[in-house]
Amino acid sequence: MQEQQNIEFKQSWHNNYLKWICGFANAQGGTIFIGKDDDGNIVDVADYKNLMDEIPNKIRNTMGISVNVNLLEKEGKHFIEIVTQPYSVPISLRGRYYYRSGSTKQELTGISLNEFLMKKSGKTWDDVIEPRASINDIDAKSVAIYLRSSENAGRLPEDKGLTLSELLEKLRLTESGKIKRAAIILFGKDPAKFYPNTFIKIGYFDENDIDIKFQETEEGNLIILLQAVLNQLNHKFLKRAIEFEGIHRIEISDYPIAAIREMLLNALVHRNYMGAPIQLRVYDDKINIWNEGLLPNGLSLSDLKQPHSSRPRNPVIADIAFKGGYIDAWGRGTIKIIDACKKAELPEPEMNEQNGGFIVTLFKTKSDNFRVNEGVNEGVNEGVNEGVNGLYNLILQFPDNRTPFFQEKLRTSIKNIERWLKILKNENKIIFRGVPKTGGYFTIVTKDTKFPKDN
Repeated sequence: MQEQQNIEFKQSWHNNYLKWICGFANAQGGTIFIGKDDDGNIVDVADYKNLMDEIPNKIRNTMGISVNVNLLEKEGKHFIEIVTQPYSVPISLRGRYYYRSGSTKQELTGISLNEFLMKKSGKTWDDVIEPRASINDIDAKSVAIYLRSSENAGRLPEDKGLTLSELLEKLRLTESGKIKRAAIILFGKDPAKFYPNTFIKIGYFDENDIDIKFQETEEGNLIILLQAVLNQLNHKFLKRAIEFEGIHRIEISDYPIAAIREMLLNALVHRNYMGAPIQLRVYDDKINIWNEGLLPNGLSLSDLKQPHSSRPRNPVIADIAFKGGYIDAWGRGTIKIIDACKKAELPEPEMNEQNGGFIVTLFKTKSDNFRVNEGVNEGVNEGVNEGVNGLYNLILQFPDNRTPFFQEKLRTSIKNIERWLKILKNENKIIFRGVPKTGGYFTIVTKDTKFPKDN
């Protein structure tokens, strides 16, 4: 037998192991063997007679629980088995709470302790009444947006003719006429009035995470935030690459919108609302979303890449999001993100636990992800990289422009643009005309220059 999630080997007894027993009691239970080394070999316990009285007494006096303490013998060597059952109520050791997570013991404090105590009492954070709130704090417009979405999903119970109060009651967002926290998060006029960190931070960073080029903050309830953040990304942060079909200009998104939407929904539904705000970072070659709150116990990162059970941190919020057609209830959110990237021929997203939270990262296929017209590509010498081709294409299509224009269209660094301009100038393919502040680049037209064909 080897050490496992619920099994520990100890060569001798120390009072510090009471923490492990407390952790087992608060989790799924477990067993500690006293008198075994790390490999499970029996090393014998010399004072086993005293320990058989001492251990159960200390456990009972410090934690108020009973465990099974068994004296075992093999080949003349004695060892002790301490079997701890899981408890439905929270167990503390001298006022401190411990929890067995995986193969480690952790002390629960702050937000983690609060969540643990509520869970043991049969409640989750979002299912608790907010005593400071009333029906006047609910935004009817947000509710109307939600109802329109729910009609398409067909999952919402009959809501025709219901007042706002009746609808919230039907959705189990009230209790004895009082507003629950979930209602504020989903439909509140000003959720930050009650929970300050409900906003989302969006920033455009350099590759080293040192310099931030620009940033925005979006506030509001879940329904409003979802659309506001997507709009912000679309209009300011995710500048689109371009291609041409004849004279027609076509914009190409860097990332599949389905993946970004699912990432954002996962963060909004599953985040710890007493922790830090959601943080969305955009880079030249990737985008990621971080929300506070680790994966539920028993769910691993590898599980996220295959069908798995749905275990939401905020089940009330998740239920309303499901009924509105925003998410499904089968734990497929992460799989949808992976599938969307696969269909878009992008690398598989990365999912990790980081800084007490969960982060999902999407990547572009290339650092400079754009497409160019094949007819123009033919006019650029073989061996010139794709970046140069793309820049040459833009100068053909949009002459008399400068570096900032090219950077925006090709979505790359100033350094890259300057390097590609130098290559094209050295090859006598372009020329700068005018003064630096008002002039621009033009192609040098020769008999071999090929322009995009009009369809």
